[in-house]
Amino acid sequence: MSGTNAAALRLRLRAASGGTNRWLVLAVLCVSLVLVALDATILHVAVPSVTEDLRPGSIELLWIVDAYPLVCAALLILFGTLGDRVGRRRILLLGYGLFGAASALAALADNAQVLIAARALLGVGGAMIMPATLSILRQVFPDRRERALAIGIWTAVAAIGAASGPVLGGFLVQHFWWGSVFLINIPLMALILPIGRWLLPESRGTADGPWDVAGALMAAAGVLGFVLGVKRIGAERRLFDAEALVPLLLGVALLIFFVRRQKRRTHPLIDMRMFSRATFSTSVGCIVLAMLALVGLELIAVQYLQLVLHLSPLETGLRLLPLTFAAMAAGATGSYTLARVGPRTMVSLGFVLTAFAVLLLTFMGQHDRPVLLTAGFILLGFGLQTTLFAAYESMLSEAPAATAGGAASIGETSYQLGAGMGIALLGSVMNAAYAPGLTHVPGVSASDAAGAANSLGEAYQIAGALGGAAGESLYAAARQSFVHGLHVTLVVSAGLLLAGAVMALKLPRVMECPEDAESDADAEPVRLPAQAGPDAARVPAAAQQDRDPAARPA
Repeated sequence: MSGTNAAALRLRLRAASGGTNRWLVLAVLCVSLVLVALDATILHVAVPSVTEDLRPGSIELLWIVDAYPLVCAALLILFGTLGDRVGRRRILLLGYGLFGAASALAALADNAQVLIAARALLGVGGAMIMPATLSILRQVFPDRRERALAIGIWTAVAAIGAASGPVLGGFLVQHFWWGSVFLINIPLMALILPIGRWLLPESRGTADGPWDVAGALMAAAGVLGFVLGVKRIGAERRLFDAEALVPLLLGVALLIFFVRRQKRRTHPLIDMRMFSRATFSTSVGCIVLAMLALVGLELIAVQYLQLVLHLSPLETGLRLLPLTFAAMAAGATGSYTLARVGPRTMVSLGFVLTAFAVLLLTFMGQHDRPVLLTAGFILLGFGLQTTLFAAYESMLSEAPAATAGGAASIGETSYQLGAGMGIALLGSVMNAAYAPGLTHVPGVSASDAAGAANSLGEAYQIAGALGGAAGESLYAAARQSFVHGLHVTLVVSAGLLLAGAVMALKLPRVMECPEDAESDADAEPVRLPAQAGPDAARVPAAAQQDRDPAARPA
């Protein structure tokens, strides 16, 4: 490339990414992500207060907790692809407004039905925000090295948001009332909406042909059925629960029809040819496996800390902080590591490190070993975040910028599906290993043993009611069986993680940057707000990619 052409390319890259404003854009996107991540976990500690105040039934309480993640997961593909059509900034700003309004409705809810509706609306707003943040990030950071650093910051912020939810929620509930966990969203959204409107660039992908409304609804219903089914399996801890299989099978069938429909359409919502490229499909698979391990293990770890070691909720949260800090460190250093070792080595080593951490945690027993737990959680957090960072970066860089919203929605949907499957699969493994140890406890009837087999918490309640030698025997047997089930589950998780390390061998050896930047250098314009500064002219978008995703070599 000649010096003149190289200079012109650098100028176009800088202009298309918003010049120096791109880091301010990242800051706005990170604040958006913190709010969405917070809302996924902040309600958990407020559930007892909500139950006492609103008196919801058991099904209503389940929907109060699950309406947000279910609706959000179902609509990610719909809003991700819609943003490619009508403008990612437009969808993001609408999501801000809806999220703020739904937060106000949730905070002021005076019955369970209104709170469920508000949580569902929060899920709609979250689905509008999440893929838009990642696709705009793809747009304003056309240079892959800078984009890797931005994604590292983005993932670290996500870890902070998810970890801060229970802590912040506990503080607010203790000092105010349960509605305050939603009320804090309103001033932040009131601030970020005008800033985002002024600062964020508008961009869209290809606009050829009609938007596939039927396909978008089919994808939403399919993901909803699938996630609802696996959540039901996780709640019942049985792989073959009739009430779970119906939505699960219906969801799978709709997703199959969605894929076939997209393959036949001239202008699909998601170009399925992206999955024929090893880097993209492998990255998606690695995200699913990493989340499957993380969420399932976190759930079981919390039960172990509280029910076996008898730690308080605050002590449990503090014990899990090393995992969060390690994940933040992995996100912050991810771009440096990726540039030096490449995606294949980084993802594989992340999986291997996580598997080692999981096997290290099998040395946990019925007595507290804080040093062992801390070391295991640090390795677990660092390894999994390393894997997630490199997989997200590879997936997003492999997808054409013209379909960044669709690609981001696939990544976020994979994240949600992996989380749901982790709770269902590892919860079922845990239950299968835990229950047999309670079938022949001296002095305990078959009905009491069956009740104790449902969960360790229920076993403690039954043991307390029995009292005497029988109660002590049931208590000891339940603790021992739970630890045995934990060890079995950890070994299964390690096997899945090592399978992920093998899968990651399909990723590229090196992080290819020059070709990525040059191939993105010509395409549709990014529209930057006039107030954003002298760089905010209508310019060729360096972040746009070739219109045909199959044309770019894998």
